[in-house]
Amino acid sequence: MRVVCLVENTIGNPECQCEHGLSFYLETAKHKILMDTGATDLFAKNAKAIGVDLAAVDIAFLSHGHYDHAGGIMTFAALNQKASVWMQKSATGAYYHKSDKEERYIGIAPEIAGLAQVSYAGDEQKIDEELSLFAGITERTLWPAGNLKLKQKVTKEVAEGVSEEAFVQDEFDHEQYLVISEGEKKVLISGCAHNGILNILSRYKELYGAEPDAVFSGFHMRKKEGYTEEDVKTIKEIARELTKWNTKFFTGHCTGEEPYRMMKEIMGEQLVYVHSGDEVEI
Repeated sequence: MRVVCLVENTIGNPECQCEHGLSFYLETAKHKILMDTGATDLFAKNAKAIGVDLAAVDIAFLSHGHYDHAGGIMTFAALNQKASVWMQKSATGAYYHKSDKEERYIGIAPEIAGLAQVSYAGDEQKIDEELSLFAGITERTLWPAGNLKLKQKVTKEVAEGVSEEAFVQDEFDHEQYLVISEGEKKVLISGCAHNGILNILSRYKELYGAEPDAVFSGFHMRKKEGYTEEDVKTIKEIARELTKWNTKFFTGHCTGEEPYRMMKEIMGEQLVYVHSGDEVEI
């Protein structure tokens, strides 16, 4: 299985550029797959620079309803009209980063929902013998603290015939996970693991009865304002828990470079950072 990181926050292949976003291209025996499209059309520019033919992709997936994973979907749809694009129906919701300092829309472009190529997946969705999806994570063990600033704008009825808009906590029911089975190998692809990588792995094991051979995912630990003692404690605790899995982890994007270094000290060769343009064979 070939996995190419088309976009990530940092540069690996000097032929590629970077942005705050994530996109993977994957080749299996049966499929050419696109998982997420970064924040802009940069994923397509990088693909062209390193010889990845997006017109040959036969199926695409959106990990969750945030712009830094969906910003290039309309570009992809213009390049490729035959590939289906699978997402959760709730990925079309109104998602925001909201704090005392800002209120910023971080959802997907509304026109994506109008694409004929879009298919909506269930909580457990088998595509074929190679590909399946799952969603619906409700466990909250070591749930990323950064989620607390991520909200959904909804319309609430406050009185009979009277409604108003309000912000509620994003519960990330719009996040889904791709499982690729090729021969004896199983690979789990996430986006930001907003629901917590340990909770996602726990649900994976319930559904598939084993541990994945490899996981590609951000861990949503990146912070702009620095890391508290509690943050460091949580990051290291997650890393120690991940060492209990017979799985190799490939990460980047929302994990953040400093949390990655903390985790790497504990996980060693079990953890690898993937940058824009990096390629991995599984």
